[in-house]
Amino acid sequence: MRSRRNERGEGQLGCIVGLILLAGTLFVAYKIIPVKVAAADLRREVIDEARSAGRHSDARIRSSIMLKAEELQIPLNEDDLKINRRNNSIRIDAEYTQPIDLLGYIYESKYHLSAENPIF
Repeated sequence: MRSRRNERGEGQLGCIVGLILLAGTLFVAYKIIPVKVAAADLRREVIDEARSAGRHSDARIRSSIMLKAEELQIPLNEDDLKINRRNNSIRIDAEYTQPIDLLGYIYESKYHLSAENPIF
């Protein structure tokens, strides 16, 4: 029978690969999560403005959404924000692309935010 005294059982390569994958995942999460949170905040603003459309003009709705986008550092242009009133409803659409720099690779995250509500 063979003696196993000389075997160490060290698997350093697997550990290093695992740590590299973990670091990469944490880096990507660090870059993407704030962008997703900002998009959710802007979506909430669009929904809130659609709900209060009966009390606000289109100009006020547009300025409020654009101000929130600027505050959140979201690249939303005036042309990308559409406000449509029909009979007794309003629809607000906002489309933009947020570039995310991932160490030399620019990931383009596309967003289409929309809200439609009746006007009271």
